[in-house]
Amino acid sequence: MQVAIGLVGMVTIFAIAILLSNNRSAINLRTISTAFLIQAAIAALILFVPAGGLVLDKVVKGVQTVINYGNDGIAFVFGSNLQATLGFTIAFNVLPVIVFFAALMSVLYYLGVMQRVVGVFGGWLHKLLNTSHAESVSAVSNIFVGHTDAPLVVKPYLAGMTQSELFAVMTGGCATIAGAVMMGYAQMGVELKYLITASFMAAPGALMMAKIMMPETEPHDERPHTELVDEADAPVNIFEAIGNGAMTGMHVAMAVGAMLIAFVGLIYLLNGVLTGIGGWFGFEGLTLQWLLGHAFSPIAFLLGVPWAEATQAGSLIGQKLVINEFYAYVSFVEIKDSLSPYTQLVVTFALCGFSNLASIAILLGGLGAIAPSRRHDIARLGLRAVIGGTLVNLMNASLAGFFFSLQ
Repeated sequence: MQVAIGLVGMVTIFAIAILLSNNRSAINLRTISTAFLIQAAIAALILFVPAGGLVLDKVVKGVQTVINYGNDGIAFVFGSNLQATLGFTIAFNVLPVIVFFAALMSVLYYLGVMQRVVGVFGGWLHKLLNTSHAESVSAVSNIFVGHTDAPLVVKPYLAGMTQSELFAVMTGGCATIAGAVMMGYAQMGVELKYLITASFMAAPGALMMAKIMMPETEPHDERPHTELVDEADAPVNIFEAIGNGAMTGMHVAMAVGAMLIAFVGLIYLLNGVLTGIGGWFGFEGLTLQWLLGHAFSPIAFLLGVPWAEATQAGSLIGQKLVINEFYAYVSFVEIKDSLSPYTQLVVTFALCGFSNLASIAILLGGLGAIAPSRRHDIARLGLRAVIGGTLVNLMNASLAGFFFSLQ
């Protein structure tokens, strides 16, 4: 039954995307079907094929070792007995890891490692999907860096991109999370294996969803481009790369911390108001989480989540869309152990993306600064990109649940 409901969920997601398409007759079935097969193959390889799962387990173990090295840096600055004294805290156990991994990614880009990885995988997607080289490389870049940094890979091409290409770049940014932030989620207790799988699935998934909602109808530039930044902006040595990455990570960590303080406080305020209003009518449990849970529970159910857990899962999906994914993951970790393994998997995949309403402003500010001439297009396409990214995350969750059920 769970498998059947999951299949209905996939069909529903496709139907929504097609209904939102601005040119259904121009949809390239080869691109869509190939992208979906790649997306499904990644899920099957990790969640259904034992050998694939074992390989990723080794990768996760290696990544966890790297995280431990980052924790050594945290202990050096804040003291090794900090957790024993204060317990686990986001401020000291999660946010500093973002700084460490941002610096590490900066070094890997300085050494040219990430450019080669992005270029190879982006080239494969370009050939397999018949999408442009620029949008394919940008989609792969989003696996490793944030949705304001990934477009730097194709910065020289943004101004001349077609509407479909620009939309694909924006959708790819909304459908993924930054590698450094991913490590922060892992520190909180979110399953790193699922986060990595979801991020890789999102690259072909975002191109698929973008080409359904806004198919290509214009000629595009096919020149390859795999540089992260212009030479003038590149660090002069590895020490500057480390410093630049650390500063970038610090800005991200501070922004996340400030956002959590503001949002959590305001949500408690809103819940206080809602509880008071509900009390007037004899309903004591009225909260934002309750409202979101009931609004999004049908979506969770279509992903195969048992109806008994659909309200909890739906609330988390709603929090991710209305607030942001970091807050949703914090809420998820608090109730994770009370959910079934299937629901834990589906929720982890469904939340793994930047697709929330605040991303519209982030895209306009970040991407608009890189390509000022496209600000009007970015503003016009922002909401559609968030919807597209959300559909990618839901499709990832549905596919993951499908193969998990077949085990």
